[in-house]
Amino acid sequence: MASKFGLAGGIPERRVRPIWDAIDSRQFKNALKHSTTLLAKHPNSPYALALKALILERMGKSDEALSVCLNAKELLYKNDSLLMDDLTLSTLQIVFQRLDHLDLATGCYEYACSKFPSNLELMMGLFNCYVREYSFVKQQQICGTTRLIFSNYGVIFWQTAIKMYKLVGEERFLLWAVCSIQLQVFCGNGGEKLSMLAEGLLKKHVASHSLHEPEALIVYVSILEQQAKYSDALEILSGKLGSLLMIEVDKLRIQGRLLARLGDYASGADIYRKILELCPDDWECFLHYLGCLLEDDSSWSNGANNDPINPPKLVDCKVSQLADEVFDSRISVASAFVKKLLADTSNDCIRCLYLATLEIERRKSLHGKDNADDIVEALMQFFLKFGPLASFASDVEAFMQVLTPDKKTEFLAKLMKTLDSPATVPTKMLGQSITVFKIQELTGNMYKLPVPELESCCVQMVEMYCKSLPLSKDLDSQESMHGEELLSMVCNVLVQLFWRTRNLGYFLEAIMVLEFGLTIRRYIWQYKILLLHLYSHLGAISLAYEWYKSLDVKNILMETVSHHILPQMSVSPLWGDLNNLLKDYLRFMDDHFRESADLTFLAYRHRNYSKVIEFVQFKEQLQRSSQYLVARVETPILQLKQKADNIEEEERVLESLNGGIHFVELSNEIGSKTLTFNEDFQSRPWWTPTSEKNYLLGPFEGVSYCPKENLTKEREGNVRRVIERKSLLPRIIYLSIHSASASLKENVEENGSISMSKISSEFKFLLEQHAKMLGFSLSDAVEVVMGVSSGVKSFEAFGSDKIDWINFAVFLNAWNLNSHEPLQPNGDQFGGGIWHVVDTLLVKYISEKIKSRESLFCSPRVDLPILVQLVTEPLAWHGLVIQSCVRSSLPSGKKKKKGGPMDQHTSLVFNDIRDSIQSLYYIVEEVAKWIRGQIDRPEDESLEIILSSLRKKEQDEGPGRVFHILESLIPSINEAEVGDRISKELKSWSPLDVARKIVTGDSSLLSQFLKICESKIKLFQALKQQAAQI
Repeated sequence: MASKFGLAGGIPERRVRPIWDAIDSRQFKNALKHSTTLLAKHPNSPYALALKALILERMGKSDEALSVCLNAKELLYKNDSLLMDDLTLSTLQIVFQRLDHLDLATGCYEYACSKFPSNLELMMGLFNCYVREYSFVKQQQICGTTRLIFSNYGVIFWQTAIKMYKLVGEERFLLWAVCSIQLQVFCGNGGEKLSMLAEGLLKKHVASHSLHEPEALIVYVSILEQQAKYSDALEILSGKLGSLLMIEVDKLRIQGRLLARLGDYASGADIYRKILELCPDDWECFLHYLGCLLEDDSSWSNGANNDPINPPKLVDCKVSQLADEVFDSRISVASAFVKKLLADTSNDCIRCLYLATLEIERRKSLHGKDNADDIVEALMQFFLKFGPLASFASDVEAFMQVLTPDKKTEFLAKLMKTLDSPATVPTKMLGQSITVFKIQELTGNMYKLPVPELESCCVQMVEMYCKSLPLSKDLDSQESMHGEELLSMVCNVLVQLFWRTRNLGYFLEAIMVLEFGLTIRRYIWQYKILLLHLYSHLGAISLAYEWYKSLDVKNILMETVSHHILPQMSVSPLWGDLNNLLKDYLRFMDDHFRESADLTFLAYRHRNYSKVIEFVQFKEQLQRSSQYLVARVETPILQLKQKADNIEEEERVLESLNGGIHFVELSNEIGSKTLTFNEDFQSRPWWTPTSEKNYLLGPFEGVSYCPKENLTKEREGNVRRVIERKSLLPRIIYLSIHSASASLKENVEENGSISMSKISSEFKFLLEQHAKMLGFSLSDAVEVVMGVSSGVKSFEAFGSDKIDWINFAVFLNAWNLNSHEPLQPNGDQFGGGIWHVVDTLLVKYISEKIKSRESLFCSPRVDLPILVQLVTEPLAWHGLVIQSCVRSSLPSGKKKKKGGPMDQHTSLVFNDIRDSIQSLYYIVEEVAKWIRGQIDRPEDESLEIILSSLRKKEQDEGPGRVFHILESLIPSINEAEVGDRISKELKSWSPLDVARKIVTGDSSLLSQFLKICESKIKLFQALKQQAAQI
């Protein structure tokens, strides 16, 4: 804290120290007391005011803090001598930044620098502000007043860095300016000219001062590389500046990459050969070496996948265009080199060299060589060496893809034969057995087996797991147990059996297996994710969410892991939990966006310029995250759902959202944005490779291995349409309320018709956009809605977007209430709404979903989320339209309603509204009645349904065989063999408790849904009473 003390603004250190001590110890009341005393003695001190503002902000008094900061700012501007105090300015910057008014801090520094242009500390403070604002610049001209105007977002006015460089001549300030230019290039603005500018600045500096930092050299090389000046970059590395890179391997890697990109593959291969001689376990380097030998530029092309979150498992190599003789010669060179490395290496556990042999054989196969036997032999050699490793299956996955199904079966048979002569070390034998099961799963052979044999595989794996428990006797509870992967594989097979047979017993058995594993060791995240998805499919979202919370997801994992639960929660009645989930996620993202500026400036200060680029690019990747955009849209929609039963509260929410205008702008912008998908798809179960895909919802397809690559391209269009559509929702709801309200008002201002004309015009435009996103024109969409409502078409005409279609019908009705256009070209239905159409759609579809959910556990509750959506979205929005109509027709305040009968049109509309209220009241009552019936079901009956599906006697086939092994293990457990901890955990496992948890979780979810329905029932009861008064 020493830097904070001294004569800041003329205040002695002893007066300031107690305030900072109190702030550091979070004693803010005490700090405020000291601050008040200080201000009494120094009422015109900007620093004293800045300290008070800081304290008030920490106490949560944002408005007061901002007011005090503005007072301090005014005092600074009145007294130029105070502007020299960077301590005051930096304290104000902290407060302004935390209050989201960084522009005010930037203004203070800009004003100070204009008054004292030669003060280095002030210029560094201004530079820091620009870094925090991520301001990008456009190039003007290179002269004494050279300046770049930043656009979009990015880093600084590099002019500030140039001024600092000219002032003190330090290399770091030149590199600050160059990094700023680089970031402008990476964001696609004026790349070629800006790169030339950066190169010119560095070249001039090198000529006069040379370079003195390794990072400076790396920046210089990267700028030349961006311009494809590979020869120049190689010349610099080979000269005196190359000595700045002290680690020889790092220098060689850069040289190898430059040579390859230059097209000098022979020299590049020689460089990579040197690296492999120094580091024989460098797999990436071997791929580059082989790429140079075969003149394959896949590793260095612009299309190479550089995603740091989801890196590719293997480089997609091109089929070599070399002549057969040349290819054979070069592949022989590679093979001989690998054999030499194997012979020269004393460490025979280097996986890279064995994988290199496999890669060489794979390249031969891709070139058209008939070498399947050689690939199988290389795979066997790799298995004999590394078969017990957990990574074996993922290591060989790419190499097995070039084998025919027959050769895969042959390889599997050879693996199983090796198990006949088991290893002497139990853990090694267990590892090899698990690997064989994984290869069986990977090839798909396991899932071609008949149902009885698949069950036998499950039994075999569970028995192996039980026998392996003694091996983990002395392990700590947080250490991975031997054989714990077996239960994950058992779960996968049981889910496959459920998909094949539709016997729910297999599904419940998979749940029991994972709950059993987590009882023994509760830290296995793979089990938790599998359980999360099993419970989600079963409809027990509350249990799924509990397991998600147990993952203790924090920081960047919120971006990569929350996709496991967020889609399910967004269509569940667990609004409180969903609100917490969204709030935590958005808080992390917003905090990261603020803190990334701190990291960026820290990288500048520590002269780690490559990190500057990395931090900014990573921030940009997160800002374009599809999940982040979805969360931003889902948050206001959740608020609108929560307040939909009270139109006054709903309007307050809409007012806070500025009538939804911002989200319409987001919808318009999303089409031009490139979305990023940062989710860790590899951690998802096989049956749901993405949040939009679930194989279990469809018929059995025989899919056993689902490749998870290239999912981004398939998803991007769909996700973009979903975000666009949902972004329109707040504005459309706002317009619906106003349109409905205006349609029945008896007194409208003179200019009201103009205002309503604008609303109607905007409303129609948004409905056209909505229809377009559904794949139809407005008139065609109206025709589809009318057809489904009248029964001419089935609900299947809506496709998979049924909720969006019914939402469209609700909003169409709201627009038509105040429209002077016919809904259909040859129709005369306008100005009165289509109440009966919307009512029919809601009642028919909700009734259909209730009837499909007759019993508790006849099948997973795949329709429950749809039922929840129907009640909380289209029905809720329709309820808002009704509330607006009724409120507009009731007398308000002292103004009495005019006497006399209604006109015929208004009377007909109100008859429709009364019928609509009655229809909605009836259907929500039906939903509530169904929910109560499910909740009131005797617990013993529900428990019996679950347990009886697992305990089938006198039957060899069907679910329950695995469950029986787990049940019988507990009484037969030998405490001395497995240890006290495992024995204690095993005895605590109870299938009855798991079943009861499922029943309780289901009841808890339904209870939340019942509360929502009861709130709607009260609303419609109140509307019926109000409508009767009109």
